[in-house]
Amino acid sequence: MVSLPVYDSVGAEVGRYEIDPAELAPRISKQLLHDAVVMYQANRRLGTVKTKGRSEVAGTTKKMYRQKGTGNARAGSRTSGIRRGGGDIHPRRPRDWSYRLTKKAIKLATRMAIASRILDDEVVLIDKLSFERPKTKEAAAILKNLKLGGARLMVAIENHDPNVYKSIRNLAHVSVSPVMDLNALSVLHPHKLLMTTAALDAFRAKAAGKPK
Repeated sequence: MVSLPVYDSVGAEVGRYEIDPAELAPRISKQLLHDAVVMYQANRRLGTVKTKGRSEVAGTTKKMYRQKGTGNARAGSRTSGIRRGGGDIHPRRPRDWSYRLTKKAIKLATRMAIASRILDDEVVLIDKLSFERPKTKEAAAILKNLKLGGARLMVAIENHDPNVYKSIRNLAHVSVSPVMDLNALSVLHPHKLLMTTAALDAFRAKAAGKPK
């Protein structure tokens, strides 16, 4: 059982939150986490790289010099891949790098990622996070009060909140997402994970298979 401190917007501790990381994931599989992260990174690749082969580069196809009698090695077209300005011998082509693990593995990896962050004391809990209107200055002040200013951070909230999103989106190295949209990469990439207690409650209920 892990007891996490709960803070308010000014950085004062207002309570404790008890959670057993085994509720989210009975064990942490580094191999599964690695596979999930690599999958998400591969799915981000554009795959638009392209180089020209010898049939695509500009240049004459005339034989450079006669086959015999010059003392040089025989040579064909100037567009050959072994000559400067020629085409690639094995030209790269656009391709789709994306692939998917099974749904069960993806969901389990997300639970493992959050459980590992809790075990490593890299989850910060706040009692609530809301703004009457978008205000980046107020959001930055809250992160500073929580000693999270300047850190690469993921902020997880219970549901999509336009005011929270617009207040945080302009902060450098800070992302915000509804807790149900998190994945293994978005949880493991930042240095810290800031969650509201309501968001963690919702994630625990989802992990336990209970309707929220």
